[in-house]
Amino acid sequence: MRPFALALILALAAGPAFAQPASSWAAHQGPSAGPARVIGTTSLGCLAGGEALPTEGPGWQAVRLSRNRNWGHPETIRSIRTLARRARSVGLPDLLIGDVAQPRGGPLPYGHASHQSGLDFDVWLDVNPRAPLSRAQREDWPVASLVVPDQSGVDPNRFTAAHARLIRLAAELPNVDRVLVNHGIKRSLCAVHGGETWLRRVRPWRGHDSHMHVRMRCPAGSAECQEAPPIPAGDGCDASLDWWLSDEARRPPSPPRTPGPPPALPAACGPVFRAR
Repeated sequence: MRPFALALILALAAGPAFAQPASSWAAHQGPSAGPARVIGTTSLGCLAGGEALPTEGPGWQAVRLSRNRNWGHPETIRSIRTLARRARSVGLPDLLIGDVAQPRGGPLPYGHASHQSGLDFDVWLDVNPRAPLSRAQREDWPVASLVVPDQSGVDPNRFTAAHARLIRLAAELPNVDRVLVNHGIKRSLCAVHGGETWLRRVRPWRGHDSHMHVRMRCPAGSAECQEAPPIPAGDGCDASLDWWLSDEARRPPSPPRTPGPPPALPAACGPVFRAR
């Protein structure tokens, strides 16, 4: 049976969707008990049995700890540890790990539409040598944009081979789905690394000019997890990349919609939310 068909059957069997405001999901200070499960999508889902990324460890420091968003599926946490270890082995400084997910996932009150299911994590693109940061410093550590103002490419005075090395390490993680960076960064990577296999998993997106967004694939044991659409074939250094410099892409987003009811999540998120 195809994964999409299986997910649809599971969703129908689970019953009606579940909705709670983002502020209620954010109010949970800890995870639900039981086995770890990713439910739904990264933009409409939740996380059961989440694991916390320690605030610091070999090769990393978690930032913005007051948000309590350093939770993820154990496989995601393991991937962060792997990335930190590999980065350290090639001489990079401690990684600054941004948002992963809330203790039980779910919609976030601000900052992201995704990061809901424990598969996403942000890594600051700061490769400058530095002493360990205090918790207070980590709340608002400045990281400069790496792209020029028109976003046609990177700022050569800031972007280095070390940045490219870090992005490649993320794109080569086991079970990684994709790595999102600003299209200016992608364009500059294409100029140097076009045709290399890992570059296919580095995808252009708005923002992401000072951090990268790493997304992992659905882990084993999470039948309710829904994958993102597959990445197109090729290295992504084609006309699809040129679109980001078009008038259409540069058009300001539409005004925000009037707040409405909270989004409907998969029914399996109800027990996760209500668990003591």
